[in-house]
Amino acid sequence: MNCDPTLGSSNSVADKINIAEYPGLVGQALEPSDWVDITQERIDQFADATNDHQFIHVDPEKAAQTPFGGTIAHGFLTLSLLSHFMETSLPKIKDVTMGLNYGSDKVRYLAPVKVGQRVRAQFKITEVAEKRPGQWMVKTAATVEIENETTPALIAEILSMFIVDAKNEGNA
Repeated sequence: MNCDPTLGSSNSVADKINIAEYPGLVGQALEPSDWVDITQERIDQFADATNDHQFIHVDPEKAAQTPFGGTIAHGFLTLSLLSHFMETSLPKIKDVTMGLNYGSDKVRYLAPVKVGQRVRAQFKITEVAEKRPGQWMVKTAATVEIENETTPALIAEILSMFIVDAKNEGNA
């Protein structure tokens, strides 16, 4: 997750909400993210960054001989896009010092993402809890969809910790 969760599709203070309003979002489906293209260049860059050069990701000729019919994105590449998708889709929080990726309770890869496909995420906030004054844990159910496919690429439960200026938590 970006270290400044107040950035994203809007920087306007009027578009931000107080963390105390987040529990009211539990159970609501949020607007989907924008689509992201999965290119061979993106896959190759991820392979270089992670030292995962398995042929199904980086060798189009050899991967064409597999049941996938070509190269596919790393599952962890698809998972890592959740950081971007969350930054652009989740409601922005006023007075946030920082937002942290706190982990995942569940991740399941359901379908491969082939080179040339587009993905986006759908989110639903499932839990919000103040762990300590100014420290808010948010659990978000995420589904990464593949354009024109019925089976999603992955589903996950993502944990985020937001550090909020406690003296301003309830202020409008």
